[in-house]
Amino acid sequence: MARIPEEVQEFVKNKMAWVATASPDGVPNTTPKGTVQVIDDEHIVFADLFSLKTRDNLQKNPKVAVTVVDLEKYKGYQFKGSAQLLDSGPMFDQMVEQLKKAPMQLPHPKYVVIITVDSVFDQSVGPNAGQQIV
Repeated sequence: MARIPEEVQEFVKNKMAWVATASPDGVPNTTPKGTVQVIDDEHIVFADLFSLKTRDNLQKNPKVAVTVVDLEKYKGYQFKGSAQLLDSGPMFDQMVEQLKKAPMQLPHPKYVVIITVDSVFDQSVGPNAGQQIV
C-alpha cells in the first residue's frame, strides 16, 4: 500500500479521470470518471454509474489503474491498485449524497469503487514522465 503525497491528493480534486481495467483474459477497457476522489492517504474512490464493462472486469479482476490529468498544465498522476465494490455502507451513502449535489441529474450509483493504492506514477510532460513517485 502506498501513501498518496498531499500535493497529489490536492491535485485530484475536481478533475476528470480515466479508469483502466482488464477482463480476466486481458481485454482492456478504459472509461472516463468525473467522481474520482481521494478519501485518505491510501485510498481513492469513484462512483459506478454507467460502466457495465468496468464493473464486470473489477468483479473478476480487481487490478485497476486510474489516471488524472490537468490538460491545461500538462500535469497528471496515475494510481495503480486493487478495487473493492461496495453497494451499501457509509462510503456508499456519502457518495450518493454528493451525487445529488451534482450540476446535472445523475443516476443512483450501482456501486462505489474503493481502490487501495499500491503505487503512484508521474504522468506529467517532462523528464519525470512515467516515473514511480510512491
